[in-house]
Order: sequence, then structure tokens, then C-alpha cells
Amino acid sequence: MAVHELFAYLRAADAEAAIAFYAEAFGATEKFRLVEPGGRIGHAELQIGPAILMLSAEFPEYGIRASDPQAAGGFALHLHVDDADATIAAAVAAGATVVRAPRDHFYGERSGTVRDPFGYDWMIGHSIEEVEPAEMQRRYDALYGPGASR
Repeated sequence: MAVHELFAYLRAADAEAAIAFYAEAFGATEKFRLVEPGGRIGHAELQIGPAILMLSAEFPEYGIRASDPQAAGGFALHLHVDDADATIAAAVAAGATVVRAPRDHFYGERSGTVRDPFGYDWMIGHSIEEVEPAEMQRRYDALYGPGASR
């Protein structure tokens, strides 16, 4: 079996509002959508940079539910951008809330995390230095290993 692509597929209680948010916050463009006769968005595809984000409305009758916007989710999406601070500011201006303010990290990235109005966390970062895995591990150990001062 060969895997050709991996897509994030989000569900939102208000898929129309989610599409508008992702367009404003991240510059997403809508490729297309499928709408059921009752008006719910059954499937939409958004282009964000080179990636495709898929989403739909909730369909509880099929066990398809949106995330709880008030609860931390079990995963995050990571956007690698040119300017993390500017992208985080744009997301906040569009309605996201800051989970972790942007800062420089040991692994060579400046990044922060926002939660969108639909309950999804977005880690947003840009490279500040190339760090080889062995050096990254050394830095990680220094930060979090036994005897590390935090």
C-alpha cells in the first residue's frame, strides 16, 4: 500500500464561518464545496499555501461531530510560515485566541499556538536556525533532562 497524501479533515458546527475564518486568518482559498439540500456543508476543500484543508459541518446522525471550542483538543495543526508573529496576529484579529505566545525555541523555530473559534489549535512557526537532530536532542536534554533547571 502506498500513501500518496495526508489531509487534515476538520468538522465545524458552523462550516460557513470556519471557511470565512480560515480565509481571513490564513489566506485560505476555497476550491469547492458540496452542500446538502438542507444547507449543511458536507465537504469543502480549502487551499492554504501548498496544502489542502478539508472540512465539513457536523452530521450527528452519522457520528460526525465538531470539536468543542471551549476544550483543548487532542491534536494541533502546524503552519510553517514566513513570519509567525504576523500570522498569529492575523489569526487573533480574525477571532482566534492565543494559547502560547510566539517565542524562540530550542529546535530552531519561532512559534506560538492559537486556538481558532472552532476548537482547533494551530501551531504557527517559522525557522530561525537549522538544527540537526543530535543537537536538538542535546538541547532537549538540557531543558528537560534530569537535573535540568526549568
